[in-house]
Amino acid sequence: MRERRLIAIVVLCCAVIAVVLLFPQLSSAQNGGFGQKGGDPDTPPPPYNPYPPGILPSDLNSEIARVLREVDFIESEALAQLRTLPPPTLTNQPPLLAHTGQRLNVLVGKALNFDRNISPFKDRACGFCHMPYAGFSGPIPSVNLTMIAYPGSYQFRAGKRTAQRYTYSPSFPVLNYNQTQQAFFGGNFWDSRATGYLLGSPDANQAQGPPVDTQEHALPDTACVAFRLQSAVYKSFFIELWGDDINTIKFPQNTEEICEVPGGASVFGTDTMPIKLSSSDRAIANHVYDHWGQSLDQYEASPDVSAFSSKFDAFLHSPTANPLSADEMAGYNLFRGKANCNSCHLDGRSTAPTPPPPQGNAPNSTDTGAAASTAPLFTCFGSANLGLPLNPRDAIYYQNTPDFFGFTANPFGFAFRDLGLGTFLRSGPGSWASPNDDWTQFAPLNDGRMQTSTARNVAMVPPQCPTTEAPGPYFQKEFFHNGYIKSLKQLVHFYNTRDAFPFPTITSGHCPAGTTEKVDCWPMAEVKNNEDMTIGMLGLTDMEENQIVAFLQTLTDGFTTPFPDINTFTGVCMTGGIAATQGNDFLIPTPPLPPCATAICGVPPLPTMPIP
Repeated sequence: MRERRLIAIVVLCCAVIAVVLLFPQLSSAQNGGFGQKGGDPDTPPPPYNPYPPGILPSDLNSEIARVLREVDFIESEALAQLRTLPPPTLTNQPPLLAHTGQRLNVLVGKALNFDRNISPFKDRACGFCHMPYAGFSGPIPSVNLTMIAYPGSYQFRAGKRTAQRYTYSPSFPVLNYNQTQQAFFGGNFWDSRATGYLLGSPDANQAQGPPVDTQEHALPDTACVAFRLQSAVYKSFFIELWGDDINTIKFPQNTEEICEVPGGASVFGTDTMPIKLSSSDRAIANHVYDHWGQSLDQYEASPDVSAFSSKFDAFLHSPTANPLSADEMAGYNLFRGKANCNSCHLDGRSTAPTPPPPQGNAPNSTDTGAAASTAPLFTCFGSANLGLPLNPRDAIYYQNTPDFFGFTANPFGFAFRDLGLGTFLRSGPGSWASPNDDWTQFAPLNDGRMQTSTARNVAMVPPQCPTTEAPGPYFQKEFFHNGYIKSLKQLVHFYNTRDAFPFPTITSGHCPAGTTEKVDCWPMAEVKNNEDMTIGMLGLTDMEENQIVAFLQTLTDGFTTPFPDINTFTGVCMTGGIAATQGNDFLIPTPPLPPCATAICGVPPLPTMPIP
């Protein structure tokens, strides 16, 4: 009897120890219900790794460490620039920071962008996913090849899309529906969910997303930003710009403990404001968060990021003094003619006229009109469904089990479908709530549509890796919202041949023997609804595709003046292979796909046709 009791006590003790080790947040319920000091680098939680072998790159930890060192370097540079900046003079009505006020705002935004304290574990800054040498997009070549989305503050949670470029994003207007054109224009993010309806700037609105995104910075409450800014090394500059009301917020004693637990943790339940503030303090914290977004927007709008300093800009200024090469000029003529690129990536000129069939379904003559803009943005600010195949490498598909904090990013697994703008208009999972119910009716006509990014800086790479294209030396990037395309050659070839080599019943990784995926085999679209049919069979030759790539490379900033922080890359270039099949060694077979989850495709108004 005594022996049985002893065994029972031992078993009970082991169970208690296991619970404490696995769920330390439960052991501190008496302290407000929040768990371990997640921000303590000496006691990080165990990594979340639901991924099968090969999804996470083998060099991920060392590459994370590299990028964090680069982030710290640029933050130090921003602090040095702030300290040497002559202070502005407050004058005028309305109040104006004269002389250096604009530069102060830009540099505060730069400091914010590279501050990794704005995350639970103090290990992620905005710049971690958006580094200058990659056109302010993803800086880790192996991630661009494999898991697509970047690992957040709690490793290895990750998002579902590629890191979109910052450059020229402040130029996108507030999202609105154009009744005449029957299309949405504006917003930020791939799905345009950062509408800008409140701040008047989609870009400032976008900057407010990552700090509290469960897969990115993962702070559990926007007030954590104001709390962390109270002890930031650049706090005095923030106050000089925006005022000192940040100092008046009376935060509860457990605020740091709360901010060290990533968003989505089960301990928070459905509470999106776990920091309990008075109404006046919450209002101040919200204003601080608005200022966070506004300063980041001004950094991204400045020549430090959106420079208009490319070879193409120099050519526009003086074609005689700064001519394009023969291939670049041929590519430009194709871009605004036969290839039809200019119908979405606007260069300030008309797209060349289209002859009637059978000559072609896309423009194939040259526009000889004068340039209508001296600063073309190479986007129409709209959205399109290009028919990209589902990419089974995307990390989001595997995050279908609870992590250490009891959070499940994607309970649908491979039943997840990325409907882009359509999901946002329905206020669906993985997006934000729409601020305008009048838009909901248009969701079925926008399923699968993703924002038309600017073509500017699509080819930007570190100087020591002078191209995006194999055999290089090259810097491996990823293109489109799901990173399916790995080189500009593939990108142009996709536009050219999507419908020339269609395989409408197979998924990625299953191209028939005798064909090569991304060369003469394009798997079925993830979302077939609303596909853009102005592309897919352009009739470009291999040489013409290469000439368009040559033109796209002229859109890289840094030709007329050095691009700031372009030399901060400390990684290694890649070599070998050919651009046409770049990254194909990392293709994996898509598993049998379950039907689209009801929570995504079953939300009214329903898609115009079933989404497999």
